[in-house]
Amino acid sequence: MTLAGIIIVIATFILIIKKFETRLILFLSGMLMCMIGGTLAAGTTAFIKEFTNSGLVPTICTVLGFSYVMEYTRCSSHMVYCISSALKRVPIIIIPGAVMVTFLVNIALPSAAGCAAAVGALLIPALIRTGVHPAMAASAVFLGTWGSTLSPGLMFNPQVAQLANMEVMSVIAVFYRQALLAALAAAIILTLIARVRKEHKGYVPPTDIEDQTDFKVNYIHAILPIIPLVLLVLGSKQVAVIPEISVPVAMIIGVAIGFVVVRPDVKEATKRFFRGTGDGMCDVVGLIAAAACFTAGMKSIGLTDALIEAMKSSQQIAQVAAAYGPFLIGAISGSGNAAALAFNGAVTPFANDFGYGIAELGSMAQIGAGLGRCMSPVAGAGIILAKMAGVNPMELAKRNAVPTIIAAFIVMMTLL
Repeated sequence: MTLAGIIIVIATFILIIKKFETRLILFLSGMLMCMIGGTLAAGTTAFIKEFTNSGLVPTICTVLGFSYVMEYTRCSSHMVYCISSALKRVPIIIIPGAVMVTFLVNIALPSAAGCAAAVGALLIPALIRTGVHPAMAASAVFLGTWGSTLSPGLMFNPQVAQLANMEVMSVIAVFYRQALLAALAAAIILTLIARVRKEHKGYVPPTDIEDQTDFKVNYIHAILPIIPLVLLVLGSKQVAVIPEISVPVAMIIGVAIGFVVVRPDVKEATKRFFRGTGDGMCDVVGLIAAAACFTAGMKSIGLTDALIEAMKSSQQIAQVAAAYGPFLIGAISGSGNAAALAFNGAVTPFANDFGYGIAELGSMAQIGAGLGRCMSPVAGAGIILAKMAGVNPMELAKRNAVPTIIAAFIVMMTLL
């Protein structure tokens, strides 16, 4: 049965890489393994359980709802422009600055594609106008789109928090230093690559490059997207300046403040909030539920036990598997979510058996997935940015390969 499980898992990720519907493939593969293992009900039970998961569902749905309201009110655009306009005044740091700006914005706007569209529309023309090659400009923004790893609304952070019996902000506190260090290292490495390739200056842009200098920033509106994050940090156990606050409550407070400050069409803004919560259920919780079914199948067929026994023999196997397993799937398929969710469901609960903490091992898996996606030529965010810059997405993948591989290694060596 273990051999059958290995074949099914390999086939599953091949189909995902070939762009078949991820949720369907994970669910069917999980049910097939459960059927072979003689516990068919285990798959459906795991699948249904995630839709009523009180730790995951409210967090993910309210974060998406808040993001939709910030996009509708254009507060996210004000925030991006406010940050990027300051960056344009110091051309010498514009490439590493673009990486870090995108990384930080992606914490507040955890959708990689949404962040890429918002930041890329402003930063790519600015970079090109300062003489940066279009492919390097798009690569810099693309390289920053794993900042969502520090977002309390990213699906993995609540998942790992539940596994480790910790608060979401406490999980983020475990790895935020390593993530910031890796992001800075990746930004510096990309800058060196730009200098070696002579793409950091000298490019003469065509006259039709869109200029966004007529955008009128409202600094109060620019602050609104980070209010929930500020509340969560101030209320975290590590800071404890204000009473502890949950992620859903912080997001709802952020929406309420947005309504009062921006004064949008309340009816339409409310629709956007609930559209976001619905999309969170459909796109994110649905994926988690399908991955839970897949994980149940791996356990039923005996594959989980076999993996754990193999990893018990060497810490290095678990270390490399957590970092570069999801990384590789992310690089090939454009999304390492399925691999990271499966790893966290099947292996991370047994992290102590390998000599690691659950929060550390689970976070490493999601960081690896995010970094792998940042060098994928088929990732949605990369395709959006490549189109903005007028280049082939493969050009972004080539430039980001070394920075992402090294960034993953840095996190792996400092976190595990």
